[in-house]
Amino acid sequence: MAGICGWLDTKANEPTPDISAMAGALARFDGARTQIATKPMCGLAAADLGSRQFLVEEGELLVAFSGTPNFANRELQDLARARGHGVALAEAFRRWKDSMANHLLGQYAVAIVNPATQTLVLAVDRFATHPIAFFTEGNGIRFASNLDALSVGRNLELSPQSIFNYIYFHVIPGPETIYRDVRRLLAGECLTFEGGKVSIQRYWQPQFIENHHSSFDELKQDFVGALRTAVKTASDGQNCGAFLSGGTDSSTIAGLLGEVSGAPARTYSIGFEAAGYDEMEYARIAAKQFKTEHHEYYVTPSDVAEAIPKIAQVYDQPFGNSSAVPTYFCARLAQQDGVEMLLGGDGGDELYGGNERYATQHIFAHYERIPSAVRSALIEPAVGLPGVDAFMPLRKVKSYVHQARIPMPARMETYNLLDRFGVSKVLTSDFLAGVKTSAPRDHLTEVYNAARASTLINRMLALDFKLTLSDNDLPKVSRMCELAKVNVAYPMLDDGVLDFSLRLAPNLKLKGTKLRYFFKEALRGFLPDAIITKSKHGFGLPFGPWLRDHAPLQKIAYGSLEQLGDRGIIRKEFTRELIDVVRSGHAGYYGTMVWVLMMLELWLAHHRASSN
Repeated sequence: MAGICGWLDTKANEPTPDISAMAGALARFDGARTQIATKPMCGLAAADLGSRQFLVEEGELLVAFSGTPNFANRELQDLARARGHGVALAEAFRRWKDSMANHLLGQYAVAIVNPATQTLVLAVDRFATHPIAFFTEGNGIRFASNLDALSVGRNLELSPQSIFNYIYFHVIPGPETIYRDVRRLLAGECLTFEGGKVSIQRYWQPQFIENHHSSFDELKQDFVGALRTAVKTASDGQNCGAFLSGGTDSSTIAGLLGEVSGAPARTYSIGFEAAGYDEMEYARIAAKQFKTEHHEYYVTPSDVAEAIPKIAQVYDQPFGNSSAVPTYFCARLAQQDGVEMLLGGDGGDELYGGNERYATQHIFAHYERIPSAVRSALIEPAVGLPGVDAFMPLRKVKSYVHQARIPMPARMETYNLLDRFGVSKVLTSDFLAGVKTSAPRDHLTEVYNAARASTLINRMLALDFKLTLSDNDLPKVSRMCELAKVNVAYPMLDDGVLDFSLRLAPNLKLKGTKLRYFFKEALRGFLPDAIITKSKHGFGLPFGPWLRDHAPLQKIAYGSLEQLGDRGIIRKEFTRELIDVVRSGHAGYYGTMVWVLMMLELWLAHHRASSN
């Protein structure tokens, strides 16, 4: 995976960070080419699988970047084409200093150091597709695209709160990381380190325009044009292929890739020999429609057992999304076929209203429109009467009212696994004494309330921009592509596609309970009807069903749970109960918690051992 790292100290302290070792950690899995530059009291490095210069010395400045930063200013975009992005970034810094990020587009991370003034500027794009983490100490700052590079030569202290947040969310939401005092830049943030002090500005956050009106034909033309441009930009000059799950997003990318390249797109799909999990049928429909050069691989339980330790190592902090496994095997299939850049379809659901929870919460929101006096005086007392649970229709009404009374966004967490099991049943009292159990819900509320939108659907989209994309799906795909030694880009998150989505009317994203209404209607005739009308599925892994019968998976999973019980985080009684329940045949529901805890233990076992 492309990445950058470096350090700056305003006073000559010894010892200085080992920039070579930091750069090596950036390329630890994919063997990317690294570039290093050092100056008095600073060092900078970049790693990438491509052949461009990602680290340049331009006059008094050192510039490193990953991804492809572009420029709203035409003159600077022309300069980037003529002399490289590093030179153009240096010029942008000279013109705008710490407001430089306001003029950047694309998917990138950027670091610019002026050793003479002891100034550092860091910036990540609108979705932090290329992350940066940092910490300060004494008079200096250290930063890196991954925490392994950041922690070279240091034994950073784990954060119990982040471990709790991981068990709750199955990822660690930014800006926190697994380590105390180490912070990630959030999407759309820019950091300036000057005079030994850090300041962080949010240079961009989504602003939803909810009263924009245009004809359907005009909207369709703008939308399809933005998608086509995004795919062309991401694939231009690249040895390119595309993930193809058979969903609307990946199918759209695959179809447009063939169109803009003038040759059949190379597409890659993963299947499972497990009832209810295999989507290969739809991938084949898309491949046939767009005449792609299609490649398939069926993941087996043995594949999963082989991949689990690798996945635990490649993530720089605990990561519990099991769909990382099929993502890895799909990326590996493409790399073995000679592909150097994969296009992912991530983002379409979150920009255009494609997740089932949007429709679910739309239904619950109807309850809020009933006058409060009617709710409190009639409905709520009625559903609380004795005997209501004996009648199925009334029991459903009671459940509906119970959930509808919970304010957003907490209402979406009524099925959270940790809450379902019970915090005190899962975690030890000693561990809980050092964490704030309300922190995850507080974080959800903070992000939800900060949304620049007045409608339910757009507030939920803003929440998913962070929690689903920046904190979960993008790290999932990027790290798995790193493990497979292939680069990745996300056309659905192109600035033009994003900006169009922000001005699309809310009722065209979610029309009643119809998900992605405009997206599907605009692409009707381009996408196969079977893909437009199919229900939402995702890229899930049948870990639970396979865990029931596959001895190697059981050995890894149950062994990890037992070891985790010795760490004083999870109650040993709970780990034993969880193993017993799974062995008794309830692996589907409980398998998710097994996976989350297993990956936590495997991460701790590898990273804490390797840091000692």
